[in-house]
Amino acid sequence: MTALSIKDSIANRTITCGTVGLGYVGLPLAVEKAKAGFKTIGFDVQQAKVDKVNAGENYIGDVVQEDLTALVHDGMLEATTDFSRVSECGFVAICVPTPLDIHQQPDTSYMENSAKEIAPYLKKGVMVVLESTTYPGTTEDLIRPILEEGSGLTCGEDFYLGFSPERVDPGNLIYKTKNTPKVVGAIGDEALDLIATVYEAVLEGGVTRVSSPRVAEMEKILENTYRNVNIGLVNELAQLCDRMDIDIWEVIAAAKTKPYGFTAFYPGPGLGGHCIPLDPYYLSWKAREYGFHTSMIEASMMVNDRMPEYCTERAERVLNEHRKAMNGANVLVLGVAYKQNIDDYRESPALRVIECLEARGAEVSYYDPWVSSYRYKGEVHNSIPELTPEVLEAADLVMVTCAHTNVDYDMVQHHAKAVFDTKNAMKNVKARDNIEVL
Repeated sequence: MTALSIKDSIANRTITCGTVGLGYVGLPLAVEKAKAGFKTIGFDVQQAKVDKVNAGENYIGDVVQEDLTALVHDGMLEATTDFSRVSECGFVAICVPTPLDIHQQPDTSYMENSAKEIAPYLKKGVMVVLESTTYPGTTEDLIRPILEEGSGLTCGEDFYLGFSPERVDPGNLIYKTKNTPKVVGAIGDEALDLIATVYEAVLEGGVTRVSSPRVAEMEKILENTYRNVNIGLVNELAQLCDRMDIDIWEVIAAAKTKPYGFTAFYPGPGLGGHCIPLDPYYLSWKAREYGFHTSMIEASMMVNDRMPEYCTERAERVLNEHRKAMNGANVLVLGVAYKQNIDDYRESPALRVIECLEARGAEVSYYDPWVSSYRYKGEVHNSIPELTPEVLEAADLVMVTCAHTNVDYDMVQHHAKAVFDTKNAMKNVKARDNIEVL
């Protein structure tokens, strides 16, 4: 197919789009493609996800149930574990996890396996886009050779390859997949134009075209490293303010009145989610290949990584002030999601806080209206079914680790012996004698 004919197929919606990975990134993207009029096939190795999609059952918070049901019913969206159906697709987006291994180094196995799965079924003229967050050079140096070897096709001649970083903020009420601006980098001008044209046909936020996949890959790392560094700064200042008996939350509130040159970031028990805690490790790992030491980034990572331990030490101090030892104390943790009002607990700092509390002998239970159970290091933990005055009164310490808005914090204050609020979730509670704030 010529570039012109591919553009015609995009404009006429005769091209079929594939999405590999039906998680927090892939499913919302697949839904938007289908809503834009493209027949869409979702690929996943987990049969349970495939079955749910095909039954029109939503499992991702940012997807509207009615949209998914209608798209499946109308035949615009389906899912499969059969990767041979990639041969039906003219556009394939890879949206799989990019975790760290036990040595805090990039685990690229999901991306590599996805590329190996789709490679034998690529046809001439197909566009392939990696959306998984990764280190600069992944698309060209890792994914391209796998696709060329597995397909027998040549990148730039027989198929088009690019990188477009996912931008997903679970629970964001304003920016969703549809209206969030997109960045695209590709191997060659023709690939860039075609891939950008697909996204422009699907999304409303606009598409920024950059000169190469490496630029797009680094851009994504910059986004999250920027947040990591600034959160590390404010977490360190929170510890200093504690020693100086200064309210860090009041300091931030005053600083953000400046209409220029300052962006407010807030302290907490650590970083969570699938990007911010991980991406700086990708960059620092890749930087070592060039003999470069990312000192500022690594310093912020160390500060943020230690916050669960610091919060545990603060919790122990609160207990001591109430003449109670940590060893044997009943601690109730409020919130294990990594951010407020979502059910996602990936890399949640609350899980490490609980681990640290238990390591010091505390008896820990948790309540989260969004997360009824979670798995951590092979064990399943269940939430208290309901937050009641009796549950609060039985705790020696209530520790707020996620600022869910559907928690009755006035009730918490009224019935708890002591509260350590690491998220300033209880800032509007009037009676504060028993509340310690990070």
